[in-house]
Amino acid sequence: MTHVSIWQRPASLRGALLLKVIVPLMAIMFGFSSVVLWTVERNSERRLQAEVELVARAVRLPLSASLEKNHERTLQQVLESVLGVGRVYGAYVYDRDGKLAAYAGAVEPDQDESAIQQLTAGGERTGTYQRINGRPVYSYFVPLEESGGQINGLLQVTRRWGDFERDIRRLRLIAAGLGGLLAGVALLVILLGHRSAVGKHLQQLARSMERVAAGEREHRAPRSGPQEIVVLSGALNQMLDSIAAAERQVAEQQAREEQLQARLRQSQQLAAVGRLAAGVAHELGSPLSVIDGKAQRVLRDDELGETHRRALLQIRQQVARLSAIVRQLLDFGRAAGSPLRKVPAEVLAHSAAAAVADELAALQVRLELQAPAQTLYCRVDPPRFEQALTNLLRNAAQASPGGLVRLRWWRAGAELMLQVEDDGPGIAESNRAALFEPFFTTKPVGEGSGLGLAVAHGVVGECGGRIELIDGDLPGAAFRIALPLIDEEVEHD
Repeated sequence: MTHVSIWQRPASLRGALLLKVIVPLMAIMFGFSSVVLWTVERNSERRLQAEVELVARAVRLPLSASLEKNHERTLQQVLESVLGVGRVYGAYVYDRDGKLAAYAGAVEPDQDESAIQQLTAGGERTGTYQRINGRPVYSYFVPLEESGGQINGLLQVTRRWGDFERDIRRLRLIAAGLGGLLAGVALLVILLGHRSAVGKHLQQLARSMERVAAGEREHRAPRSGPQEIVVLSGALNQMLDSIAAAERQVAEQQAREEQLQARLRQSQQLAAVGRLAAGVAHELGSPLSVIDGKAQRVLRDDELGETHRRALLQIRQQVARLSAIVRQLLDFGRAAGSPLRKVPAEVLAHSAAAAVADELAALQVRLELQAPAQTLYCRVDPPRFEQALTNLLRNAAQASPGGLVRLRWWRAGAELMLQVEDDGPGIAESNRAALFEPFFTTKPVGEGSGLGLAVAHGVVGECGGRIELIDGDLPGAAFRIALPLIDEEVEHD
């Protein structure tokens, strides 16, 4: 079971290559080498056998003649000559009765006479492996014939089996050496090829994945190597790009949701403050009117002393200031009720300028209007939007007494831009975040209600626009209003 698991799931690509390619290849090479070696061994064995047979056939005729004429000396000489040819172990001549007539080389063989008689009577040439005095030999038997063709004896030529074994052992050593060398070269070539073609590119890809896992989200894998690895690297990079894009979308969505929630909370807070302000203003309006009326009637008395007269005038001034605050509270708490209308921007600008003309003159402030060449239209509630512009102009004049206030408007794409700026001291960075919150003011106590910018912010939002504090051309504060632009030029109702 363990071997099966290792075979199916190797630890690495190199392990898979070794297990599923090199091992089968080595097995095939071993099997092929074994077949080749076996074939060579058989051919070598047949060659050595053929040499013995060739020697036996070469001396058969002289041995037959010598045996027929009973020339023992010639017979012995011929047998001894056999020993000088090749690696012959021994040569033996038997008569037709199976008795040893002569021999040369090795000791006398331990042959069975009956077996020799059968071979002689058969008249067949045959080779066999046997043992002579305990030594393994290969024997080749050739029948000897008289001149008349009758078999009169048998020739046995032997060669030791050790001769065959030495040749075969030498062949096996050569084959093992060549096989090992070829296997080593093949293994080295395959491993180096794997390293060059696949291994180093996979290592680069693995290192890239480790870097991404460690937090380097902007890192991308190099696209190099074989096509499959290039495709894999491209897929990884595409996945990382998709993840990054999804994360950006999620972050943007979260930011939008947070902004919407903040706006919702602000709107709810402003609505609650507006309702409270409207209720307070309604309750204060009537008493203030009564106080102002009573003070006016008392002032008509000719017998009123100067001290009392100054006191009554101060009362009326404070009542007027409170009345202005009440009006601002009412403006802040009043919800948009009138439908929006198409109105030229210059009409809104001139109406607001006229509303604050006396205050600007009292502060010796110069108002500068900058209008574009063409008439630009927007969709607003004219009275409420004029009130918003008036609040901006009034704040600018109060911030720069004796200075310059500029109101200009222009087209920016699909939006109408209106900008109010002054040459006063500007607004501190620490106060900018709370500028549009109700009751926030940078003026001294008793000189401002903190509702002017809050009212302007609410009115601009009702018209589908936005208002923000920017850096203008003048050194003081600059408030920019952006409204959707109406391209159609229509007559003002």
